[in-house]
Amino acid sequence: MSVLPVYHGPFGKQQAERLLWRAGFGARAGEAEALTKLGMKHAVHALTRPAPYALSGPAPVDEKNRPIAPADAVGHDHLFWLDRMVRTNAPMIERMALVWHNWFATSNLGVASQQLMLAQNEMFRENALGSFKDLLLNATQDPAMLVWLNGNQNIKQHPNENYGREMMELFTLGANRGAYTENDVRENARALTGWQGSVVNRQPSAFSFNQARHDPGPETIFSKTGNYDWTGSCNLVLTHPLHPSWFVTRLWGHFIPTAPDKATVTGLSQQYVNDGYKVLGVLESILTHPDFYNGPRMVKSPVVLNAGLLRMTNQYISNSIWWSLGSMSGQQLFYPPDVGGWDETRWLDTATFRGRWFIAAVVQGAGTPTDTPNDPVQIVQRSIQFWGNPTITTTTQGLLTGFARAQIKRGSRLGDVETAVRRLIASSPDLQTA
Repeated sequence: MSVLPVYHGPFGKQQAERLLWRAGFGARAGEAEALTKLGMKHAVHALTRPAPYALSGPAPVDEKNRPIAPADAVGHDHLFWLDRMVRTNAPMIERMALVWHNWFATSNLGVASQQLMLAQNEMFRENALGSFKDLLLNATQDPAMLVWLNGNQNIKQHPNENYGREMMELFTLGANRGAYTENDVRENARALTGWQGSVVNRQPSAFSFNQARHDPGPETIFSKTGNYDWTGSCNLVLTHPLHPSWFVTRLWGHFIPTAPDKATVTGLSQQYVNDGYKVLGVLESILTHPDFYNGPRMVKSPVVLNAGLLRMTNQYISNSIWWSLGSMSGQQLFYPPDVGGWDETRWLDTATFRGRWFIAAVVQGAGTPTDTPNDPVQIVQRSIQFWGNPTITTTTQGLLTGFARAQIKRGSRLGDVETAVRRLIASSPDLQTA
C-alpha cells in the first residue's frame, strides 16, 4: 500500500485557521489558538472525531422574534441549516453534510417539498463521516432524489435514465473517463426501476419500492449480466475499478484547490477500498496532507463565509434576510443551480460579490462606534478585534491604515471610518479565502 505523505511543518494560528475554515465554518475568538496546542494530528481528530452532536445558543428566530418554520416558510430551510452551522459543536459534520448536498445536488425548485429536502439534509448529516456505500444506497432511495431525478417515474414499461446516468457521471464514476457506455446507462435505468411516490401541492405521498413496477432483468452492466435491482446497481458502481480514484479526487477537491498527484490518488484509493468505502480515513489523510497546508488559499463559499462571520462575532440567527443574501451571493441552501451542484471554482464574480458585501454589513449590524480613537492604526486593530482577532496580513493592515488615515484627513466621522474598516476587513482576501 502506498504511504501517504503527512504535513510536518509549523502548526500555528494560521494553519489552525485554515483547518477550521475548510473543515468547518471558521474560528470563534481564541479557538484557533487553542487548537494549535493540540498539534496538527490531534487538531484534525478534534474535528473529524467530535463529541456527541449538540447545539448551543439561542434557537433561530426571524426579525419579529418568531420561531422559524423550515418546512413551510420560504427561505426558512436555509435559515435552519445556517443555524446548525453556527451553533453546532461538530462543524465537520455540518461541513460534510454540505459536501454531500453539493455532491448529490438536489434542488427544491424541482422537488417542491421543503419537508423532503429537510429529510434528505438529515440523511446527509447522519451519514456525514460514515460509509459512502451507505450514503449512495440512502441517496438512491431518498424521496427528494427520486422526485428530482425522476426515479419515481422509472418503471419497467418506460425506463427513465436520469438517475441511472447521473449516478455514474456525477456521483460515482465521472464523465469522459471510459468508465461506462450509453448501453450501461440504459441497462442501469432498468435495474433502478420500481420506485413510486410523488409530491402534490407540496405534500409528499408515501415513497416505496413496488416490485410490480420493477424490470426483473436480466441486465448487462459493465459487461456483467444479472437480475439487478437498485441495490445491485449501487454495488456495481461502487466496485467498478474507476470508482475509487474518482471518489478520492472529488473529495480532495472540496478541501484542497490543487489536484492531487498520481501517487496520492493511488494511496487514497487504496485506503478507501481497504476501509470498505468509509469516508473518515480518506478525509483525515486529506486534512493532514502537506498540500492542505502548503498550497494556495481557497475562496470560501457564501454560506461558509456567512456562518463563519456569525460565529466570529458570537451572533445567532435572528433575521430571515440570510436566505435572500445567500441567493444574492450565489448560494441558497437547498437550491443548487443544477444536478452538477455549485461550481466551487467560481464563487467570486462581479454579480455575486455584492451579496458578500451585504452579508458582512448585516453581521456587522446597524449603528456606528461612538468611542473611535483618532489614530488610524488603533482603528484597524479595534476593527480586527471586532471580528474575533483573525489573522490579517501586514499588507492588508497597511492598506486599511492608509484608508483610515485618508478618511480622517478628509474630515469623515471617526465612527463611520471604523465601520468602513470593519466591513473592508470582512470583504478582504484575508477573510474571503482560507
